[in-house]
Amino acid sequence: MGLFDFIKGQFIDVIEWVDYSRDVLMWKFPDQDKEVKMGAQLTVRDSQVAILINEGKMADVFEAGRHELTTRNMPIMTTLRSWKYGFDSPFKVDVYFFNTRQFTDNKWGTPSPVTIPDSKFGQVEFRAFGSYNFRISDYETFFRELAGTNPVLTLSDVEGTLRGKLVDRFTEIVAEMAEHNFSFVQMQANKTEFVDALMPRISEYFAGFGLALTDFSIQSITLPPELQEYLRKNTQMNMVGDMQRFMQFQAANAVQKSAENPSGGNAGMDMGTGFAMGQMMMNMMNQQN
Repeated sequence: MGLFDFIKGQFIDVIEWVDYSRDVLMWKFPDQDKEVKMGAQLTVRDSQVAILINEGKMADVFEAGRHELTTRNMPIMTTLRSWKYGFDSPFKVDVYFFNTRQFTDNKWGTPSPVTIPDSKFGQVEFRAFGSYNFRISDYETFFRELAGTNPVLTLSDVEGTLRGKLVDRFTEIVAEMAEHNFSFVQMQANKTEFVDALMPRISEYFAGFGLALTDFSIQSITLPPELQEYLRKNTQMNMVGDMQRFMQFQAANAVQKSAENPSGGNAGMDMGTGFAMGQMMMNMMNQQN
């Protein structure tokens, strides 16, 4: 190796993140304690952002593309280091890459039953499960709150924190809504509206970590067996009431048809069919109890 090649090998002239996994949120370029050559090529791929960190403080940000590191496109570094225009000496800096894609289908759930006051049942215990999507939105906050000095940060490194805090926030919000007479039955029947009410509040929590919550869903709500049985019977009772009203309607309709056509026999047939259908449905529900 010649002297020129030796000197060249002491400096970094190409910076890029090639082999990155979909579950990596942040990755530090391994500089091996070398200095970056002025004019080095920084390649930022799609779904990436590269940020120069000067002595722990965030400096210049580079979007997708190929960049030549010079004083012209490193204004913050130039100011922090008091470089003169045209400065071309090697320099020391940390380069972090951030994954900008959405991280989807992350699971959340209440590890134990949640007890809330309920305007209809007094108190209700339930468990909820769902998923959420997010992406990094504020790199400085994310770096400060979650990354720290870690050279690599993966989804598994943060999902426990995010899931735990999300469940805490979910429980707090549900309890607050219950205090304003929002019953569990309403929550079950209007799940979409319930999620819409939760989303802004949970988004505030994610923003504190430099993350944007892009989607939040409740996929299932599980009740204790005794409450499930109560709701099942209540539904059947409502169906019986509806069936009785249906039978009354059929009878009234048949009487009207009979009055309009005294010589016809179809009215009696309609009334008999209506009663038979109603009786059959009621017998089926009684067999289930």
